[in-house]
Amino acid sequence: MKERIRLDEISFARSGDKGDACSIGLMAKTGNAYEALLKEVTVDRVKSHFGDMVKGDVELYPMPKINCLHVVLRRALGGGATQTLRYDQTGKAMGQALLRMEVEVDTELLSEARAATEKIFEKYGRAWDA
Repeated sequence: MKERIRLDEISFARSGDKGDACSIGLMAKTGNAYEALLKEVTVDRVKSHFGDMVKGDVELYPMPKINCLHVVLRRALGGGATQTLRYDQTGKAMGQALLRMEVEVDTELLSEARAATEKIFEKYGRAWDA
């Protein structure tokens, strides 16, 4: 059975910027979640998700040894930190925005990812518990 979810259910993200390009690392919570990222996170879907915010190309670089997908957004920051009029002039928020993208995954994969999340929180704690 399939379920529609946000990417944050199966992955974490870390993002940054250089000039007018944004770099996002999507880190899958499990190996199966990584396979789902490869299938569901496509250039066209990412471009559609960000709409007019990304004026350039979207590039995807699989990193199978660490279950990550590197996403590069070109011409995505309104010219870069020194030129843009955007409120968040850097790429820090773009990773969180990508995690709101909806994908469709098997229910079993979602259960597995949620269990992995709980194990991570047990080991390292939650940011809001600090």
